[in-house]
Amino acid sequence: MSTRRDFLAISLTGASALALPTWVRGAAKRREPGKPLKILVLGGTGFLGPHFVEAAHAKGHALTLFNRGKTNPTRFSGEAFKDVEQLHGDRKTDMQALQGDRRWDAVLDTSAYLPADATRATKLLGPRVQQYLIVSTISVYARTDKPGQDETAPLAPLADPTVTEVTGETYGGLKALCEQAAEAQMPGRVTVVRPGLIVGPGDTTDRFTYWPARADRGGEILAPGSASDPTQFIDVRDLAAFLLTTLEQRSLGIYNADAPAGALTMGAVLDACRRVAGDKSTTTWVSASFLEAHKVSAWQDMPAWIPAEGDYAGFGRISTARAQKAGLTCRPLETTVRDTLAYWRALPDERRAKPRAGLDAAREAEVLKAWHAREAKPAE
Repeated sequence: MSTRRDFLAISLTGASALALPTWVRGAAKRREPGKPLKILVLGGTGFLGPHFVEAAHAKGHALTLFNRGKTNPTRFSGEAFKDVEQLHGDRKTDMQALQGDRRWDAVLDTSAYLPADATRATKLLGPRVQQYLIVSTISVYARTDKPGQDETAPLAPLADPTVTEVTGETYGGLKALCEQAAEAQMPGRVTVVRPGLIVGPGDTTDRFTYWPARADRGGEILAPGSASDPTQFIDVRDLAAFLLTTLEQRSLGIYNADAPAGALTMGAVLDACRRVAGDKSTTTWVSASFLEAHKVSAWQDMPAWIPAEGDYAGFGRISTARAQKAGLTCRPLETTVRDTLAYWRALPDERRAKPRAGLDAAREAEVLKAWHAREAKPAE
């Protein structure tokens, strides 16, 4: 019986190649370097989508966006995209706008969360596209207990593969099934990109933005663990550029898309945030055990941080060597921090008053006070 990885490992050779429509096999051979592509984007109105559309449009590729039409896709600057075709529908209930015999060179799918989403789209579009690029996540891995694990690491299982509710417990397993579903319908023509935490201008989750914003507020910053603790994330613009590169080069297979393993530490991140914000803050490093005892959670209360121990011993050190070889590059940390802070500062006051991640000022002060009181106690 085939496993998920068996499906994902199918290459454009042997029986899988014979399964391709004749026109697809011929077109694949004829793809000329530098020639504009016809790209269908499923979505394109959220965080990653507009950055990809802007990058692809700037290089002269012909784009078609398929979405529900509830959010108008614009450049990050707010300027509307010109000469970008838009088709409206719902990928779950109404894909009529994509019916017919129209063909595209590639599809970018940023919004498949259930395997049925991937099956529905690839079944409809498979006969008419050369390459299907599905944006997945590093959350597909069963564990992150080993530093340097790569794309061959075991995937997260689901107790019930038919589950349709996306939660923190099911998200990774469902994304793994999305990958499998796409490959099952289009063997040998699928690219899977597994990003880590996506950060930068336009991020609405504040999972990284909290740190530049916190440094901008000034004062004493509660910093988690130690300055040497590893972390890992990718600037949305670097991810968008890599997605486009995989389409332009027709790179198939699976790629972890993140910062190079071990390249980032929490100390480097907070130092960059302080510099960019104008050196108006200080950092106080509080141990992981103390944070846990005071119910300060990793990742949500302390964004982009998880103690690299136990089941998370490999956190911040997932291998991206394969993606780097395929063209992934990451801009300097300080550039990401600077542009993220500029984005944050430009948001309305009412939005900035309600960060969606991290500790609020009162709670942070309370934990810092407890930490200093602990340090002040004489040894027994």
